[in-house]
Amino acid sequence: MASQQAELVFCPLGGVGEIGMNFALYGYGPREKRSWIVVDCGVTFPGPDLPGVDLVLPDTRFIEEQLENLAGIVITHAHEDHYGALLDLWPRLKVNVWMTPFTAGLLEAKREGEANAPKVPVTIFRPGETFSVGPFLIEAIAVSHSIPEPVSLAITTPAGTVIHTGDWKIDPAPALGPKIDEARFRALGEKGVLALICDSTNALREGISPSEQAVAEGLREVIDKAPGRVAVTTFSSNVGRIRAIAEAARDTGRQVLVLGRSLQRVIDVATELGYLDGLPPFLSEEDFGFIPRENAVILCTGSQGEPRAALAKLARDEMRNVALSPGDTVVYSSRVIPGNEKAILITKNLLIEQGVQIIEDGDALVHVSGHPRRSELKQMYEWVKPRILVPVHGEAAHLVGHGSLAATAGIPEVVQVRNGDVLRLAPGPAEIIDQVPFGRIFKDGRVIGTDEEVGVRDRRKLSFAGHVAINVVLDDRYDLAGDPDLVAIGLPQADSSGEPFEEIMLDAAIGAVTSIPRANRRDLDLVGEAVRRAVRSAANDAWGKKPIVTVFVTQ
Repeated sequence: MASQQAELVFCPLGGVGEIGMNFALYGYGPREKRSWIVVDCGVTFPGPDLPGVDLVLPDTRFIEEQLENLAGIVITHAHEDHYGALLDLWPRLKVNVWMTPFTAGLLEAKREGEANAPKVPVTIFRPGETFSVGPFLIEAIAVSHSIPEPVSLAITTPAGTVIHTGDWKIDPAPALGPKIDEARFRALGEKGVLALICDSTNALREGISPSEQAVAEGLREVIDKAPGRVAVTTFSSNVGRIRAIAEAARDTGRQVLVLGRSLQRVIDVATELGYLDGLPPFLSEEDFGFIPRENAVILCTGSQGEPRAALAKLARDEMRNVALSPGDTVVYSSRVIPGNEKAILITKNLLIEQGVQIIEDGDALVHVSGHPRRSELKQMYEWVKPRILVPVHGEAAHLVGHGSLAATAGIPEVVQVRNGDVLRLAPGPAEIIDQVPFGRIFKDGRVIGTDEEVGVRDRRKLSFAGHVAINVVLDDRYDLAGDPDLVAIGLPQADSSGEPFEEIMLDAAIGAVTSIPRANRRDLDLVGEAVRRAVRSAANDAWGKKPIVTVFVTQ
């Protein structure tokens, strides 16, 4: 009968052991028939090991196999690593989605920009409101973060209350919206919190984060002192930072010109919801020639070195109507997302070659993280007093560092989990009781699938050693009807002694055919495989690499 006992479980399918691709499951009920909700549905971005891939998504096959038990999806905020997979994964999950007005506005703007994007059924909630999703009573609690309307979720079942923090920090002077709702966290702590599932991004950083108001003052000072144009790049979703830049420009007698579709999309949604009220109008690229150099602030995309973003185009002097000049200033009001260092450095070097001054957060207070440092984490523990602490949203070092901090702070149970673990939170001590399938799938153009299904494995090989296609034609006596046709892509033109590479491979192909007894050449597959092996071997002998070889044999 123990298996019929209702359990409360937590199971991440993304975002634990990595930063990005957040996808968390909460389940309640007996093991054989739990009700589930999804909290957040995020993406991560591909590195150079995934050529051609647009987005990396969590593998959701575990919950897809029990959709009849999935009650809904709740989104904590509109950062891509928390909601960016929704349009692509919703057709697999097909349940109602709960989100704030700003998140809903961005989702709709994104949907309108994507061909064949699904119409996701959205229920709007606001910070401070409570709603039910299946057997889960969910309260949205206002927090501070680098985007409008971020919330933590208090998730209550008969087994207890879990607080899923999402992304948060304690900011005494946020750029937009309310401060973190300390009173509500304290009230929940007094009532009793079973578990805190908590952001670990800055768990290795001591102290507390500076406020957004201090960053706004830092930006104003930099813009005021700059002799020429100022270009500022930041994360498109950081509406508070956009407002701070616009206010700094206004207060220093400058006008703001916006470059980049993602920025314009966020500005449109934020304007509609009133977050940018009272500011002078933003200008477009076509207005550049009418703004005196000393009066221009260019707000642009490209803080992560994206080659097609506005800042990279400015660095390469590829924009039709906008350009920078020696003595202008570029401000990086952003952090480096791990993996983007090289791309960012390329853009910076191109700007420096133009005579542009670069200012980063090490030079002036022009950026602050939206995640809690160690003193803020300890403050949250004091408010909430959880029995169990589960570090999430971080790589291994962040999770382990957060766990050590929590244990030192006296939290009774600290549990380390990774993607795919099923953690029973109640009844009884917290314990990993199962593992479920997890992993990554890929958006590649209009196709979504595993690395094998979208062709990434072979594409990776192609990027390393190229491709050779050979057409072998045999006559009616199964002799070669002329030399094979050969096309090589991505291979050297000649070997180290100067012999043409295609001739080396053609000789190998011809030798492979003629070495097969005529009677055996009736097996065209055998001929094709012999030619493939011979060409790969000849390429390897001459070059040290084995290309992908495709052989067509006809008779």
